Amino acid sequence: MLTSKFAGVLAALALALAACGSGQGSSPGGGGSGTPDAAATIEVGSLYEPQNLDNTAGGGQGVTEAFNGNVYEGLFRLTDAGKVEPLLAESHEVSDDGLTYTFKLRQGVKFHSGKALTSADVKNSIEKVIAGDSQSARKSNLKPIESVEAPDDGTVVVKLSSRSISLVYNLSYVWIVNTAAKDLATGEDGTGPYQLGAWKRGSTLSLERFPGYWGTPPANNGVVFHYFTDATALNNALLTGAVDVVTSQQSPDALSQFTGNPDYKISDGHSTTKLLLAFNDRKAPFDQPLVRKAVSSAIDDAKLLESVWAGHGSLIGSMVPPTDPWYEDLTKLNPYDVELAKKQLAEAGYAQGFRFTLDTPNYDPHPTAATFIKGELAKVGITVDVNVITADEWYTKVYKNHDFAATLQEHVNDRDVVWYGDPDFYWGYDDEQVAEWVTRAEQAKSAAEQTELLKKANRRIAEDAASDWLYLYPQIVVAASNLSGYPVNGLNSQFYAYGIKKG
Repeated sequence: MLTSKFAGVLAALALALAACGSGQGSSPGGGGSGTPDAAATIEVGSLYEPQNLDNTAGGGQGVTEAFNGNVYEGLFRLTDAGKVEPLLAESHEVSDDGLTYTFKLRQGVKFHSGKALTSADVKNSIEKVIAGDSQSARKSNLKPIESVEAPDDGTVVVKLSSRSISLVYNLSYVWIVNTAAKDLATGEDGTGPYQLGAWKRGSTLSLERFPGYWGTPPANNGVVFHYFTDATALNNALLTGAVDVVTSQQSPDALSQFTGNPDYKISDGHSTTKLLLAFNDRKAPFDQPLVRKAVSSAIDDAKLLESVWAGHGSLIGSMVPPTDPWYEDLTKLNPYDVELAKKQLAEAGYAQGFRFTLDTPNYDPHPTAATFIKGELAKVGITVDVNVITADEWYTKVYKNHDFAATLQEHVNDRDVVWYGDPDFYWGYDDEQVAEWVTRAEQAKSAAEQTELLKKANRRIAEDAASDWLYLYPQIVVAASNLSGYPVNGLNSQFYAYGIKKG
């Protein structure tokens, strides 16, 4: 997962940057035995403390992990397997032209303050996400929204400027908040199964069962998120029983403490975080697909993944993780083959290689990956000058000013292959056919049509080696063996806690 600092940067940039399914009140995950204790409090260990509690004001990865689906709910929700299910929207209809969505709200839903949910709250919540000052990571995905109307308390009408088949999916990320709520940076007023207990900055954030919840009550009595800045301290807390589960294990070396120990269970799920060697496709020599393909084939991605994650994680060969509907294994398109790389460089006019600067963020695993890439490319005559920069410098130099030749970066979100359809995005990939496929996919009349078009786009960018997708991060959840019902995939940092049982 992203570091909490850079997760906030990505949220500010609005980057759109499989296991079993999970139903409301239950989630896939660990083993567990014995009779579940509904009075138990689940102690969760995490490296991602919220920056604030408002996800439209730069709350970052931590607030999503703690609040999404637990404290706040959307009209729809994304399951741990990547499927979209109705939540606060009981049903919806789409007009024949695809430009008007009418949502019927679930009845009997109350906010934690006791106020009944109405369409005015939904309207205000959507408008807050798409407002000019919003820092929501989903703001740009909701650009087609032209207006939101509330004709009666139980009905919401969303009108679009153009078809958007992803609207329902994107609305699963819009938290419905009480319109009258105040101080959302430090408080909340959602409809979820938990309400905020206390947030002790730098230490813990507790969630308490909401007795007036409209749906299935949580399988536990509450949750406490314990925050750590050091992975070793986090693992020690699990070993001593101070926490029951670690949401995302960041140190593969530490897994040996839990492997083979019957007191713990290790779940190796899918994340949506890709580590990219992103070329500036506008600038020579990376404006040549053959050069990009040569660089990709010169790097042993499997060896890099093994050195960083010790057998965890996976190679994907494209921007699309297995939990995306249009996933296809494209790892063989640009295989690791040093002789092929040399041949491609010669054909591109760089038989003697070339020199370039690789801008890399200063937090792990980027410097390690940069050093590895430098050694790999030296074998084919390419000299790499590694330039280590901060996350803020990366934002200005690379993302904003496009002043780079190549860079390393994590992209955390699912369904973000569409950014290759935007020639103005920081890596500058410009293919009219891909742009057309991406546009048509969003305006598709069916999920099958959308999937077909995005598979075409994904294959084209992989054939062009628009970037080198080094690997997909693992999502390693380590929990006490008496715990069950926790999510095992890392879809956009969410961590549903209401199904966790301690037995």
